[in-house]
Amino acid sequence: MNELLIYIDYLGTLAFAISGVLIGTEKKFDLFGVLILGFVTAIGGSTLRDILIGVKPMGWMQNEVYFYLIFSAIPVVYFFKSTILKWRKGVFMFDTIGIGVFTIIGVQKTLSVGLSPLVAVLMGVVSAVFGGVLRDVLSNEIPLIFRKEIYAFACLVGAVTFLISDYFLWNELASVISITVVILVRISAILLKWELPFNVRSKN
Repeated sequence: MNELLIYIDYLGTLAFAISGVLIGTEKKFDLFGVLILGFVTAIGGSTLRDILIGVKPMGWMQNEVYFYLIFSAIPVVYFFKSTILKWRKGVFMFDTIGIGVFTIIGVQKTLSVGLSPLVAVLMGVVSAVFGGVLRDVLSNEIPLIFRKEIYAFACLVGAVTFLISDYFLWNELASVISITVVILVRISAILLKWELPFNVRSKN
């Protein structure tokens, strides 16, 4: 992983941890519950990805910086919660940054172990959304991935963008462009009320 991507990974970890801690405080969890929610949100997707592609030990187990970032999300939310929530739906913003970052991290890490681009795209999506799925399940919410709202699809678009742009551009530039694409697709979907067209309903 190049140096720029490492710092972007740190940013994504902090963003996801903050989104988890915000949800925990809104649900009035105790300190331990808030920490657990921040932790699983931040590293849940990357953990599943590493298990599936056979990477041992997991990335976050080899670098204590991840622990510091997750722990720091608690005082950040405690002292700046009102400021964060002034951006309408602060959780949404941090979650969106997180999925953009982790999509590209997942694609690159999967490619680095010699797996196919198709698998890399899938693992990019898994890396991005699974932490949020765990967060929503633990906080008794319907995970976004199970709704019509565009979420995993934004990660898919970003992952494919990376595969294409990385062929023509520097890796660092391709990473930044692809992360931006995920964020823009997600924000545009909310502002313009884009939804996936499929809605399976029972005939009973």
